[in-house]
Amino acid sequence: MTAATPDKHRPSLWQRAAQLLNHVPSQCLVCRSWPSDWICGPCAQVCWQPDLRRCSRCALPLPASSQVCAGCLRDTPLLQRCHAAVDYSPPWDGMVLRLKFHQQLAWANRMAQLLLRTPGVLESLQQASVILPIPLSAARMRERGYNQALLLAKALCRQGPAGLRLAAVAPRYLERLVDTPAQTGLDRAARLRNLRHAFALRPGLQARDLGKCPLLIDDVMTTGATLGAVAQLLQAQGVPAVQALVFARTPAPGQ
Repeated sequence: MTAATPDKHRPSLWQRAAQLLNHVPSQCLVCRSWPSDWICGPCAQVCWQPDLRRCSRCALPLPASSQVCAGCLRDTPLLQRCHAAVDYSPPWDGMVLRLKFHQQLAWANRMAQLLLRTPGVLESLQQASVILPIPLSAARMRERGYNQALLLAKALCRQGPAGLRLAAVAPRYLERLVDTPAQTGLDRAARLRNLRHAFALRPGLQARDLGKCPLLIDDVMTTGATLGAVAQLLQAQGVPAVQALVFARTPAPGQ
């Protein structure tokens, strides 16, 4: 059973109101046409590539003939499978920034809609033994007031197809012990050093609570260091397979 959310972490009244504004006409995020849904049909056809081939282990874009990227063939990844809806680039990075830093919480629902239409995502949701949003540190949670990964996880479960039985979202299973230094500009090795001992399982949690295939949820995957650190933690508890869903994947340099 998912633990109750402490009052200090509950969205405020204006934050809950923002989540209800999903169907109010607004400007298209790309061309600024009005009235429009979050992104108009013509812009969606140009910007979104749902059939883009991605590495099944790290979600980087791939040539048409490949299944796994060279990096994952060279170094065995910690994630059994990872899906991303879009690249972290315009206009999608704007959606993430609005959700993450500007309290525009309704964007979590839009991001979930795109993820649910991404090949392989429903399969991973169905296979999940428990759904684990990547946590924020206590300091960052106090500052922001909400965890965007948790909002995305809840939106995915809420908007999934009727009749689809999904595992519980467990926001208290993982803890982020420290607020790591800014990761911008760091390579994967440096990010991993930053994240060493950054995560822990809730005291008293046992391996059977995690099941055979936990599913991690986050808004953006840059190098995979954060998801890898959590996957490593779970595998140390005997978890045989860890999968992940992210809304956006930062392309590798040169892509």
